Amino acid sequence: MSQALGGLVLGIDAGNTKTIALIADTSGAVLGWGRAGRSNIYVQRARALAALQTAVAQARASAGVDDRPFAALTLSAAGADWPEDFDVLAAELRRWNWARQLAVVNDAVGALRAGSLAGLGVTVVCGTSAGIAARSPGGAVWHTSYWQEPEGATQLAEHALRAVYRAELGIDPPTTLTAPVLAFFGVPDVEALLHSFTRRGRRPVPHLGRLARVLLDQADAGDATSLRIVQGHGASLGDYALAAARKVGLSGDYLLTTSGGVMRHPSPILRDALLTRVREQHGDIRWQASHHEPVFGAVLLALEAAGVTVDGAVFRRLEDTCPDEALFLT
Repeated sequence: MSQALGGLVLGIDAGNTKTIALIADTSGAVLGWGRAGRSNIYVQRARALAALQTAVAQARASAGVDDRPFAALTLSAAGADWPEDFDVLAAELRRWNWARQLAVVNDAVGALRAGSLAGLGVTVVCGTSAGIAARSPGGAVWHTSYWQEPEGATQLAEHALRAVYRAELGIDPPTTLTAPVLAFFGVPDVEALLHSFTRRGRRPVPHLGRLARVLLDQADAGDATSLRIVQGHGASLGDYALAAARKVGLSGDYLLTTSGGVMRHPSPILRDALLTRVREQHGDIRWQASHHEPVFGAVLLALEAAGVTVDGAVFRRLEDTCPDEALFLT
């Protein structure tokens, strides 16, 4: 007989590249996990909902539990932006009867909760796309959603391509981006590169955002064009981090966490530009890299909804029992 599900919670992160579900007990121990494809109701609603079902079914099988409701569930979702989005997702969760208590939050809010024991302050997520969330000690929460202008790896890749095109035409100075970008796409020259992106019958480029690594590498090597792009992007992220802080009444001494694949690049240039901009107005902020995926935050929120006080012991147990990073690679 499986363990009574009243003592278990479910956390789900539904993202633009993957969907992860974790089942944990109320001590914070992870018992099972599942993974499925992207889940964003703005992109393809039916596929997004199917990914949720697949990830949860795998997590149940991994944990060895049946289909009875969990004590609590939190879904941290890309595409949970406007009130009607939360309504759509919550209605499906209720229809599936996955939990006695359920909540839907934007994926940036899940990332914020994952970033620290208290889950307070501001978080800047920069991965395939980008998002920012803030929470005050008084409980006020805000996330950038469609207010967000600076995005993530895909947008940085587009900036890199534009820089290569402009340098080829002599509008901008030569850039060391050109050779590694051509090598990345396996084309002989810049005209062939442009043709591959604009010709009739072209196919979408999978994983365009991976080009952001090339841009960050060249910025780290001192290329002026790459530095300009990366530093400008970091400063713009800082502007939106400040806006998020203002929305919830934060100023002065608070924690700013960063996460996402772009932020994990070895070069500190993007992060330094972000922090420099924020510290122009909030000089006492503290920075910390988040070492946890957003689903970690979804589990923490579910535990709190189930009445668990998330102390250091619970947080560490969740850290110690989370699956290794292979589950989260994109």
